Amino acid sequence: MNPYILTTLLFGLGLGTTLTFASSHWLLAWMGLEINTLAILPLMARHYHPRSVEATTKYFLTQATAAATLLFATMTNAWLTGQWDIQQMTHPFPTTMIVVALAMKIGLAPVHSWLPEVLQGLDLTTGMILSTWQKLAPFALLMQVQMTNPTPLIILGLLSTLVGGWGGLNQTQLRKILAYSSIAHLGWMMLILQFSPTLTLLTLLTYFAMTLSMFLIFKMNKATTINTLATSWSKTPALTALTPLVLLSLGGLPPLTGFMPKWLILQELTKQDLATLATLAALSALLSLYFYLRLSYAMTLTMFPNNPAGTTPWRLRSLQPTLPLATFTATTILLLPLAPAIMALLTT
Repeated sequence: MNPYILTTLLFGLGLGTTLTFASSHWLLAWMGLEINTLAILPLMARHYHPRSVEATTKYFLTQATAAATLLFATMTNAWLTGQWDIQQMTHPFPTTMIVVALAMKIGLAPVHSWLPEVLQGLDLTTGMILSTWQKLAPFALLMQVQMTNPTPLIILGLLSTLVGGWGGLNQTQLRKILAYSSIAHLGWMMLILQFSPTLTLLTLLTYFAMTLSMFLIFKMNKATTINTLATSWSKTPALTALTPLVLLSLGGLPPLTGFMPKWLILQELTKQDLATLATLAALSALLSLYFYLRLSYAMTLTMFPNNPAGTTPWRLRSLQPTLPLATFTATTILLLPLAPAIMALLTT
């Protein structure tokens, strides 16, 4: 792709997200979401492969449906209450419609089925943008919408954690596994959204760090399936040793960074007298942990059958910059000791 066109599209991505962040009017926020969607479509379809074109088409249709639902809901709210302000949502019907539309935007269950299929048709770089940056604008709107009844958000969150866990169990494609991982993590964020928005933001940031490090690791190894992970020992042995820690951090095991948001969320749910919900969420995390362990096993304890001459091309130096990978991997593994400081910030 021409670098000038690429720069324009990336600028459009930034502009759309910033516009949504800065808006207090629903129409302006909707425009930001549309700019965001239109900017990423050429990036998704740039390889001219049938799979990427199919993924782009699915993404466009889903996002267009969600945007139309969002616009209809905001117009209904303006008709019923006379308000276009994002933080002045008082009527339950348009509020619920807006939450469902934004859930479709980011891929929450039960409107999640587009996300694994779309992510599977993209290259790892575009998939990384779709799994991280594209979640920001809808999430900013979800955090501003105040629902008097948190039940719809809890249902969406619990369904997402369960679907994200069950859906990833039988997958062999790494991008689909990361898609179901994304659904499960977003479910955790939705569970706590109405009770502690700051904790939701913390969970989103740690999810971004962990997901970015996983995508960069797979990109470094040029891995798209579980079987190709078995060859990573000869390409990047040090990174192969660290990758199980990143995967276990995604699963939420101590003493890694991913344990911190899950621990704080379960603590907050218990404080809200939702011990049953906390138990179900913790059990659903075990499902996700199984397929992270499966990836760790494939990467570190299995060896791809190869003759000695076949290992030579794997040892070629990668041209990918390693500073972002090192930064996000260290963040994913080492941040748990900061938990007391973060808890102090959350309580003030």
